[in-house]
Amino acid sequence: MKTNYLKTIGLIILVAGISASTTLLTQRYTQSKQTEQTTNSDTTGIPTGYAKFASITPAGDTDFTVAAELSVNAVVHIKTKYPAQKQYYSGDPFFEWFFGRPQYEEREVPQQQGSGSGVIISQDGYIVTNNHVIENSNDIEVVLNDKRSFKAELVGTDPNTDIALLKIDATGLPVILFGNSDNLKVGEWVLAVGNPFNLTSTVTAGIVSAKARNINIINAEMSIESFIQTDAAVNPGNSGGALVNTRGELVGINTAIASRTGSYSGYSFAVPTSIVQKVVADIKQYGTVQRAVLGVQIQNITDELAKDKDLGTLDGVYVSDVVEMSSAAIAGIKKGDIITKINSTPVKSASELQEQIGRYRPGDKVQVELIRNKKTQVLEATLKNRQGTTDVVRSNSDIDVLGVKFDEVGEKTRRALGISYGLQVKELKKGKMQTAGIKQGFIILKVNNMPIRSENDMESIFKAAQQNSEREKVLFIAGVYPNGQVAYYAINLAE
Repeated sequence: MKTNYLKTIGLIILVAGISASTTLLTQRYTQSKQTEQTTNSDTTGIPTGYAKFASITPAGDTDFTVAAELSVNAVVHIKTKYPAQKQYYSGDPFFEWFFGRPQYEEREVPQQQGSGSGVIISQDGYIVTNNHVIENSNDIEVVLNDKRSFKAELVGTDPNTDIALLKIDATGLPVILFGNSDNLKVGEWVLAVGNPFNLTSTVTAGIVSAKARNINIINAEMSIESFIQTDAAVNPGNSGGALVNTRGELVGINTAIASRTGSYSGYSFAVPTSIVQKVVADIKQYGTVQRAVLGVQIQNITDELAKDKDLGTLDGVYVSDVVEMSSAAIAGIKKGDIITKINSTPVKSASELQEQIGRYRPGDKVQVELIRNKKTQVLEATLKNRQGTTDVVRSNSDIDVLGVKFDEVGEKTRRALGISYGLQVKELKKGKMQTAGIKQGFIILKVNNMPIRSENDMESIFKAAQQNSEREKVLFIAGVYPNGQVAYYAINLAE
């Protein structure tokens, strides 16, 4: 059984008793669109199973039996398997690399298993779960509440929100109706439904204790964290499960807990459906999420900042910088502005602003209300993608799977190590290099016996390896750390 990735101190991504592999972690859609996406409605427009409760389940009702009955059958148990992995080791001297490929020894790590939860969102078998539940797995099994089992296809993932979409070959499945997470109120009752510790169909209750919570737990370059915080008991195995209101409507996907022990001890966090639905719609239509960016660096307004900058307000989000030629720059947003609304929706924190922008796609226009020199004005911005265009981004297998940012090797470091070229690992996130054990600061000298002098060299060798047969999709990497330690790594791109 894989070792739990749950951190023993701090904020923890939920898993179901497995390792780092499975555990870690744009148009606004109207309520009518949300209902349409469930694809499980009868002639009255109310999904099957909900009609008989439509008139007897007010939002404030504390009788949880109706919500439990409506949701428990649509929450599934997800079981994952991970291939046996080969680790490569070489004790050869550093100079040997320059005269021929070192002889690597292979060490095999046995197959591992894990589990989590998921939510059926359509009668024809689409299931939402967390990315960290299925990440890097090669076999995904979905077990329904009625004990039927299906092999699942991974439709797509979004590490930035920790959401993944699966598909099973089935029809007539029970679903959970999407609710509007924007309408949730602090203090409102909610239920968490999932499979903690492999205990299927577990339901716990709590209240919404906060919204738009950013806990800095998603390890992705463009992460969006605007969690619903609750005190419903959630434990390892609940990841990917449902957070529902007392009407039995899905308002969030349970994702993380705050714990010092690895188990529930007070607060849990869910991705709101306002984010989930956008991600799911994009994955189904494009194969990848269409991420819109405004092009500003932002920070929350504290009392100290407000006094230091003489802002005259504690509301909104402070613009600390604007990216050249970005949507914000073209729209006229400037450093020092305070963004207070996006399309008339108030934003009081950086996480709220990120959530609002995250609901749109490149090419969408948004009205940005801001305060400049203590005066309010409204500007229109046309959002762009990361490449600075409004084009649709298609899913493809590229060098991003390595999860690394590179930098040139400084002259002082080159002199100290006696090298004339190399590419240094500036920053690591979840990806194949991190999994292989490469650390920040590592200087790559050769890959597959080819010298690496630039990012273009690295990308060319990566693309060439991708064209090889499955057995030969390997990057053999040789390099040195700034302290002079020589290291070799091997990355299997086929896994």
